[in-house]
Parts: sequence; structure tokens; C-alpha cells
Amino acid sequence: MLAVHRSPIDLVQVQFVRKAVLLAVVLACVVLLVFGDSYWPGGGLMHETIEWAGIALIVVCIVGRTWCTIYIGGHKIHTFVTIGPYSVSRNPLYLFSIVGAAGAGAQLGSVVLALAAGLAAYLVFYAVVLKEERVLVALHGNEYRQYLAVVPRFLPKWSLWRDAATVSVRPSLIRRTFVDACVFLLSIPLAEGAEYLHETGILSALFHLP
Repeated sequence: MLAVHRSPIDLVQVQFVRKAVLLAVVLACVVLLVFGDSYWPGGGLMHETIEWAGIALIVVCIVGRTWCTIYIGGHKIHTFVTIGPYSVSRNPLYLFSIVGAAGAGAQLGSVVLALAAGLAAYLVFYAVVLKEERVLVALHGNEYRQYLAVVPRFLPKWSLWRDAATVSVRPSLIRRTFVDACVFLLSIPLAEGAEYLHETGILSALFHLP
């Protein structure tokens, strides 16, 4: 079901804050990539396993965010979607972004950095979601409160899955979401570049993370 309401209230300011804080988190991760190094030797089995697991998480993020956009299609401000991924999780787009952040952190070959990046993204999105929920309750009233009471905030409850025979798709938004999600892939060359600088002695690692 696609619930539709009109209201002068929107989420533009909330989304601006989300993007600004998330950018700060990304910059912090870049600093860690440049000045930190993996506890595991570069090229070793553990190091490579962590990196490839991170790449898998980034792919899941890209595919997942694109999939979610097929359903939500720019409706987030004045409507709320309760089918597809939104029938099992209220914020699947954010959930997949958290997964992508963990994958980006793993490119240093560090489990600690992967968990830290995922946790930082979770905290950012959690704060944003709380504000969004207040706005959406004001917009949609009891209808949204019932949705809150049934569908989990992040982790999906697959038994709730509901779908529709057709959905309205906006290709431009799907392309934009796909491209935006691909930004997580930049962590791969950044991490490889940082590793090269450390291995050649051009830049010394200030700390090592397991």
C-alpha cells in the first residue's frame, strides 16, 4: 500500500543534516585509512579475506539501495511506502548504507575499522530516523503510528513481507541512487593507495588495527 498525504512539512532539513554528518564520518574514515594500517600483513590471507568480505558488503549495499529505490521512487517526504523492502523494515535504504559503510571500513583489512565505520553510520542514521519519525507522525498520524508499531526500524522481519503487482518507477532516481551508492567503491583505491604509501615508506602508519 502507498499512503499519500499532503503537508507543508517536509524532510529536506533533516536530510541535509544527515548528509552533512555522514560526510564528516566519511572524512574521518579517510583519515583512518591514510594514517592507520592493518594489523594483518598486506597480501596475507586474513588481510585479503577481510578486504574481499568488505567488497561483498559494498556490492550488497549498491544492489540493495537500488532495489529499495524501485519501491520508494522519491515518495519519502509526503508519502510512505509499506510494500516490498518497506514492508519488512522501515528504513532499508539506511540499513544498506550501514552495510556499505562497514564494507568501506573493511578495505583497510581491519575488522575493527569495519565495525567502527558501520557503527558510526548506524548512529548517524539512528539520529536522523528519530527526527524523520516525528515528522512522519505529524504528517500521517495514526496510520504511521500503526506502521511504527508493526515494522522494525532497521533489521528486517521477513515474515511481514508484502508486495504489489506493479510499482511506479522513476528511472532517473534509480540511476542517481545507483551512482550515489557506488561512492562506497572509492574506498577500494583509497585503501590500496594508503597501503602502497605505507609499504614504500612514503607515509608512516601511526597505528595498526586488527
